[in-house]
Amino acid sequence: MPRSTRSPRSTRRATAAAAAALVGLVALPGSASADDEQHVSAQASQTAERAAATATVGGVDLDAATIPQLQERMAAGELTAVQLTRAYLQRIRAIDPDLGAVLAVNPDALAEARASDRARREGGARGPLEGVPVLLKDNIDAEGMATTAGSRAMLGTRPDDATLTAKLRAAGAIVLGKANLSEWANFRGDGSTSGWSGVGGQTGNPYVLDRNPCGSSAGSAAAVAASLAQVAIGTETDGSIVCPSGANGIVGVKPTLGLVSRDGVVPISAEQDTAGPMARHAVDAAIVLDVIAGEDPADAATSAGPDTDVDYTALDADALDGARIGVWTLSEEEREAVGPDTAEVFDRAVKEVEAAGATAVPVQLDYLDLVGQNEWPALVAEFKRDLNAYLAATPGAPADLAEIIAFNEQDPVELAYFGQETLVAAQEGPLPAEDASVRAARIVARSLAQASIDEALAQGPGAEDDLDAVVGLTGTPAWKSRYLSVDGEGDRFTYATSTPAAVAGYPSVAVPAGFAGPRGALPVGVSFIGAQWDDAGVLSLAHSFEQAVQGRRAPGYLPTLGE
Repeated sequence: MPRSTRSPRSTRRATAAAAAALVGLVALPGSASADDEQHVSAQASQTAERAAATATVGGVDLDAATIPQLQERMAAGELTAVQLTRAYLQRIRAIDPDLGAVLAVNPDALAEARASDRARREGGARGPLEGVPVLLKDNIDAEGMATTAGSRAMLGTRPDDATLTAKLRAAGAIVLGKANLSEWANFRGDGSTSGWSGVGGQTGNPYVLDRNPCGSSAGSAAAVAASLAQVAIGTETDGSIVCPSGANGIVGVKPTLGLVSRDGVVPISAEQDTAGPMARHAVDAAIVLDVIAGEDPADAATSAGPDTDVDYTALDADALDGARIGVWTLSEEEREAVGPDTAEVFDRAVKEVEAAGATAVPVQLDYLDLVGQNEWPALVAEFKRDLNAYLAATPGAPADLAEIIAFNEQDPVELAYFGQETLVAAQEGPLPAEDASVRAARIVARSLAQASIDEALAQGPGAEDDLDAVVGLTGTPAWKSRYLSVDGEGDRFTYATSTPAAVAGYPSVAVPAGFAGPRGALPVGVSFIGAQWDDAGVLSLAHSFEQAVQGRRAPGYLPTLGE
């Protein structure tokens, strides 16, 4: 459907099919009128009512249900994959016009569900995700659907399945559709707004609709939080899984680099990119990770992976009992920056860690200024190399980065709200990714990021002094979505702990910890960060925290907080 001519504050989404016909029809952003704001408020109230009306299927509470519970009901013949898929499609139709989390629905979703039910009847479940609807961030390939990375230049792509998509299907999952994202995984321009893409419009935060979902896996997080799918897959280069997970009150797993294949995933950099599960429950995230993890000849990084016998689903609710957890403490300046209510959520989380039987050890992660100084120049050079390789291998894609930049310059939508300075910098960069200085920057960034975590985990002279993980505040509550061309600014990032694990290639799991912000309406998460390949241990600690704290509640779809 055509994009609204209202400002992007009240513009939500356009489907990929409609986006192809939008050229010349989209008004430049302007200030929303009082009538517009009243309309959005009324829509939001209706959204909450529709969410309540579609909250169950066959007596199952979609928000609360876990994959094991769904499998039990389907095995008993009390629920079918078709019923479950229809229920999620109904919620997408009812809720997503005001949320903008789902960029495109798979037209074959119900056919896949019918095939799942048939497979279960004839031979039993093919895998642990039999009949479970999954959304893919739209930088992950799925046969029969375009992969756009949010860019209108990519609407004609004709990919086959990414390796992780093929693994999901083999385990019985239903590909429900594609989730919106920050365009090009938020690697496009200065002053960007997370959760906005030229194809999908703006994703909102289901807790407060005019608040930002963070990104770049914005649609994946918002959709899972709003129960538009059982689980979703996101991707992260630096913060793109854990930040939206924290902001939307869900569990997000950023795996060790090389645990999950990146084949068929639109890249920023093969040196940092990874895909991972996003779910309302840690048990669901663990099941999905167990399915998509493993070696893939198409991704050399996976050859260094852990023993294939690792069971990521073997979660221990008492994992914190007896554990030694490093607490990435907030400085006085950081406490002031994040606000007292957010700092209080983190303080309570630390107390809950201790109450669960863990020893809390204050730590700081070193070298982060040097990590940041070297990360950026490496990413810019690696992006051009890796994106051009993906484009060359994808039917229907633009020829290269230069063609994308030229497309954007002529398109009426792409540059309406912010620019493409990052794309231009990558295209015009004087040094290729193979240049010695770029490689040196990458080595420095990675080695120092790894050292920052390794040294924090290694406490005291003996192994008994080592820490099992570090816990830190994932980020601040969601800020109000703003647009550079309308408001003079984009995202308001204040604090994050994603960089060490992202650049090191180590695991990080975000988990809900509570609520803060105006009226205590916005989710806040904490992140458990661990050693390389200790994904199972870190996920188990996050699960233990989740069970102890129960820091999540279903979203309320408030139109605004008025601030």
